[in-house]
Amino acid sequence: MKTAKKTTDRKPVKRKSPKKAASPSGISKPLVSIEQESIVAVVDPDFENPIYQRSNQLLVVALILAWLFDFLFWNKSVGVNFPIFLVACLVGGGYWLFLNNIRPAKNSLWLLAPFLFFAVFSFLRQEPMTTSLVFSFALISLGLFASSYSGGQWLKYGLFDYFHKSLLLIGHMISAPLAYFPKARCVQDELGVGKSGIPVWGLLRGLLFALPILICFGSLLAAGDVVFKEKLDDFLNLDKFSENVFRGILILLYAYVLVGILIHAALISRDENFAGEGKSIIKPFLGFAESAVILGSVSILFLGFVIVQFQYFFGGETNIGVEGYTYSQYARRGFNELVTVAFFSLVLIFGLSSITQRETETQRRIYSVLSVILTTFVLVILVSAYQRISLAIDWHGFSRLRLYPRIFLIWLGLLFVTVVVLEFIRRERHFAFATVLASTGFVVSLALVNIDAAIVKHNVPRVLQGKNLNVAHLASLSSDAVPALADEFYLNSYPDWAHEGIGAALTCYLHFDKYEESYSDWRSFNLSRWQAHVALQGVEKHLQDYSVNDQKPRNVRVKTPGGEWYECRYYSNAEER
Repeated sequence: MKTAKKTTDRKPVKRKSPKKAASPSGISKPLVSIEQESIVAVVDPDFENPIYQRSNQLLVVALILAWLFDFLFWNKSVGVNFPIFLVACLVGGGYWLFLNNIRPAKNSLWLLAPFLFFAVFSFLRQEPMTTSLVFSFALISLGLFASSYSGGQWLKYGLFDYFHKSLLLIGHMISAPLAYFPKARCVQDELGVGKSGIPVWGLLRGLLFALPILICFGSLLAAGDVVFKEKLDDFLNLDKFSENVFRGILILLYAYVLVGILIHAALISRDENFAGEGKSIIKPFLGFAESAVILGSVSILFLGFVIVQFQYFFGGETNIGVEGYTYSQYARRGFNELVTVAFFSLVLIFGLSSITQRETETQRRIYSVLSVILTTFVLVILVSAYQRISLAIDWHGFSRLRLYPRIFLIWLGLLFVTVVVLEFIRRERHFAFATVLASTGFVVSLALVNIDAAIVKHNVPRVLQGKNLNVAHLASLSSDAVPALADEFYLNSYPDWAHEGIGAALTCYLHFDKYEESYSDWRSFNLSRWQAHVALQGVEKHLQDYSVNDQKPRNVRVKTPGGEWYECRYYSNAEER
């Protein structure tokens, strides 16, 4: 009894501090027990990362965005739904990242400017090349924003970095969710986080388990009541049910991809492993003498080509026919080859700059001078190619296949000049950024120029100069051309045959406008289509005397009041080249 009493009445003993052991330097350190050491060793830094504690919020955000994608795009043409969805992704993803105290780098915010520009122009234009590039660059700028979200070092990326970051982002779209959710579950179980929140996974599993039970009871109830069976059959229409199942699977896939992108932005976007400034992925291995010979020999070849062809290049109309070439042959001959030479010259300059050893200041200067000489000759070739396109335009007028390269040549020339400047100031690593900037400038120019409207404004007035009016070509453009065509139709300065030709092109657009379904749904709204629709509604009363022969869907023809027939689609692209 005494022993028991002593045990129960014993006062708590104060825990002594751990004994200290003398270190080789003479400073005593506390002795840590084996148990304490093992506890410290198993602590995972990811346990303190808030993104693993908020997996439910991530899943909810991704599912909402995926459902929004289905709502905006299912059986709808692309229009205002494209920028709405991208902005929603930016807002929803930013909300989850801010919730986890993950802020974007200041330099990364600059990427939002081109993203918003391309997102807006995605529903302002309808010309195929412009819209495809605008869509692509909007996605590229948003992907680059996700890849450099925390680091903000995208201005210093080299060509390898852009390629590597793109592969990483694509890879994490596929693999990141598979690793994230099991780890998040483990972290939450260990820390006891999320027990009082919404049991998302439990709800999903419950729905999965409830499905066969509902099918069983539903079948029994349908067998017992005819009215209920009819209602259930209407609800579970086979075609509609299979469509809903398919859409549900797509929503889950969209959510999966969005989760991968957000995890990538949260964990992999710090730019810790990108090839740093001043470093080269490929160690220079080519001697200076070899590179000098390559640049010098190519420059001599280009010089000889320019000298021999100088009169032919820049003689213009005075030399046409001297060598047996027609006007069109002069304008077209060799254009693709000249642009190809310019492109591979740029690749040559990039490549040699990366692999050439320049050990002394004299070698660096000589290499820069040789690069400038080669670039100068390439610029002369680009000027020649630009003149060939200009001559084709003077004779045949504007077309897409003449305006694309004309704008492209301007930006390619600016890129060559930028490359020379970067070579002189020893900023070769920024070659990649200069290329990205030139590509972006090309797409921005296409969007601002409005290619199809420019074709109409340039080609139609040429009638007053005695040029031919290609009505079939005008009728083959996108809705971007319709307002400009309507403006030209209202002018009284054109001869009757030209005025009727413009009316025939507008009649073609009016015929196909009747089959346009995008006006009935705001998700498919496109400003260009709407402006074309308004212009056609205004001009329709002036086109009553035009008749349409649409018995063959692929061969719609329009008859003018003067009895001329015009095709509504321009199939032959001989004069487009």
